Amino acid sequence: MSGKDLLALRFEEHRPHLRAVAYRMLGSLGEAEDAVQEAWLKLSRSDSDAVENLGGWLTTVVGRVCLDLLRSRAARREDPLHDQDGHVRVPDPVVSGPSGPDPEQEMLLADSVGIALLVVLETLTPAERLAFVLHDTFAVPFDEIAPVIGRTPAATRQLASRARRRVQAGAPAPDTDPVRQRRIVDAFLAASRGGDFEALVAVLDPDVVARSDGGTLRPSLLRRGASDVASQAITFARFAEAARPALVNGAPGLVAVAEGRPLSVMAFTIRGGRITALDILTDPERLARVDLEVLDG
Repeated sequence: MSGKDLLALRFEEHRPHLRAVAYRMLGSLGEAEDAVQEAWLKLSRSDSDAVENLGGWLTTVVGRVCLDLLRSRAARREDPLHDQDGHVRVPDPVVSGPSGPDPEQEMLLADSVGIALLVVLETLTPAERLAFVLHDTFAVPFDEIAPVIGRTPAATRQLASRARRRVQAGAPAPDTDPVRQRRIVDAFLAASRGGDFEALVAVLDPDVVARSDGGTLRPSLLRRGASDVASQAITFARFAEAARPALVNGAPGLVAVAEGRPLSVMAFTIRGGRITALDILTDPERLARVDLEVLDG
């Protein structure tokens, strides 16, 4: 086996970890895969024999690639929840069947990376996001992160600390009992299908936020408050009629399917027995990548 083949095998051992890093950094499965591939290109063109810790080297390379992508995004928009054209942004969901994610998805979702967390990560500066993700999630030392963002280790530590406070405030720990979560999602679904406004309000937190990302082809919506969100759910009851149970980023969610095609993916954040956030992907381009076969698993 050639040296290049051996290097490729070593890289493949690290690929699941690198995808997990890039997904947390970017909230996009496609961009995460591109970032990982860019890391392979950089590795294949470098003197790999001089790399003592390949996993650490690749992690920082992926971090740098993601940082550049995030900075490019930030230059194009002011509101972290909207893109440059004003569309609401919902991070890419990881959809699996009710029986649970497969091993590759489990690696991607390690440490409970829910949609709500990814939404809050979108509000951080690129440097804050890198410092937080690499240190708090993947235990990369600050002195290794600092050169990537051009800061001192002390300044990098401060960035991570500031990001941590914002994450804890913006994405407090959700309910973790899957049976209770599914019961609340099912109650939301039944009320939506039946047009029962009062029942919908009962399962929604008074300050619930609903985001719907339709991409460039469908309208995007941002709604706040139980009454507004309940009214919107009744308006789009057709999605509820076609909904099937699924796990979305490891938590109970819904996928609406019609004629063998996904119409929407709905992710729920539940705290204190009520829905605090509802993130809906209706973008046909990204929905086309959802594997519906996993729903039967």
